[in-house]
Amino acid sequence: MSQPSIDDRDWGLLSVGERIRQLEVEGYVVLPGLLSAEQVLALKSQTAALPLKSVDYSPAQEYCHDVQFRGGAITELIGQPEMIRFLKRLFGDELLMMHYAYAKSGPGHPGISLHTDGQPYGSEIFGYEGSCPFLVRVLYYLDDLTADVSPFRVVPRSHLCMHGDANPYKRYESHPEERYVCAKAGSVVLINHRVFHGNAPNRGQRARELLAIAYRPAWASPIAEVKPWPAEEVARLPAALKPFFGDRNRRDWDFAGANKPAKMAQEAPGMNPSRWDLG
Repeated sequence: MSQPSIDDRDWGLLSVGERIRQLEVEGYVVLPGLLSAEQVLALKSQTAALPLKSVDYSPAQEYCHDVQFRGGAITELIGQPEMIRFLKRLFGDELLMMHYAYAKSGPGHPGISLHTDGQPYGSEIFGYEGSCPFLVRVLYYLDDLTADVSPFRVVPRSHLCMHGDANPYKRYESHPEERYVCAKAGSVVLINHRVFHGNAPNRGQRARELLAIAYRPAWASPIAEVKPWPAEEVARLPAALKPFFGDRNRRDWDFAGANKPAKMAQEAPGMNPSRWDLG
């Protein structure tokens, strides 16, 4: 495979509207420096104690699922203020958290295959959580992403493709038009869960850690029931975080909707074509 292009633009220059456009059209966006060095250290002090498992294809790729109730900085990250403001602007709806996991790519990690997290009929790997029509995965990087230490990789606009090559159940070793994304520790990559993405091999001498949180708008339910959050755990959360732990099966829909319902709105700013022009 030829060396992919590196998307090393100055992400800090993007306005809110430009960030929304980048995520909606290209399938990914970077929010640089969202976490301070102190916050990264606090998170790392907790991740160091997590019970890890290795994936089936490499002992150098480790993970821990369902970290949302660990407490401390890890749990507090769910309500990170700047992120929540952006997601509310993006979705214009109540936010529900669907999944929270930790991943560590150590030296020798061969890379994660290009794949989607959005699988419309469910799957053994993602369950039915990936069947939500809209979901954004928020990747908080706790180490620098460099070209040799498992950078994020993505096939831009692949989530928009109707071709059979973009069947969300397919996986690819590489793609000639994929891009690498490098960023400093404390930066965040947001992805549309239907975009093809992965990470590159870790050819360096250190590990690369991340925390991944998935949010959806309240209306966008999975197609089949998923396990609800345990009420006793939710009850112990800080009040500010409880709204993100609503019913994971909530679905706002109208199967019997009429052609001409009463009192139809005449504006919908959230889907204005000009939404990308806003600061």
